[in-house]
Amino acid sequence: MKRILAIFLTSLLTLTLAACGGNENSADSDSSNDQSSVKSSLELLTTVWSSYEDDAKFPAAGGDMSEENMTMDAPGKFGIDDTAALDTTLGFPAASAEKIDDAASLVHMMNANTFTCGAFHVKNAGDIADISTAIRDNIMQRQWMCGFPDKLVIVQVDDYIISFFGEKEIVDTFKTKLNAAYTSAETICDDPIA
Repeated sequence: MKRILAIFLTSLLTLTLAACGGNENSADSDSSNDQSSVKSSLELLTTVWSSYEDDAKFPAAGGDMSEENMTMDAPGKFGIDDTAALDTTLGFPAASAEKIDDAASLVHMMNANTFTCGAFHVKNAGDIADISTAIRDNIMQRQWMCGFPDKLVIVQVDDYIISFFGEKEIVDTFKTKLNAAYTSAETICDDPIA
């Protein structure tokens, strides 16, 4: 009887450990692309940029012009207090700055018109459509110097807006990487810049 009880308890313990281990792994894999797992605009851009092979990365810099935020070869945090810089650098309309509480950027170092990307956390998800329209209008109405960017893409991931414009191939690659990293990503705009 003791032997049967020992076999039963051993089997039960083995099944329990296997079940716990299975649940832990599935929870980890489910949360990797869970839209609520995004902690910041910088994390979002860093996740996408990290998915590039080293030889596929272009010369890039991130962040704003402050010493603490300026980053070489990677995305960087972009301060939201300087609304003029948000507008001139990333195409984010100054009038909408009060509706975000976090931003990050990634820009091609040779020419911003080759690739410029901004990620913005929107305080109220109900404002995403209006802000996206304002970003689109702001970028489309620009007077471009040093060549025209080919296209503009705006994507939503949870309460984040990611806008990026530039050379078609670079923009399309970034969009593909963004969609692969965040399965909840929804394209709001994918338009040529005339």
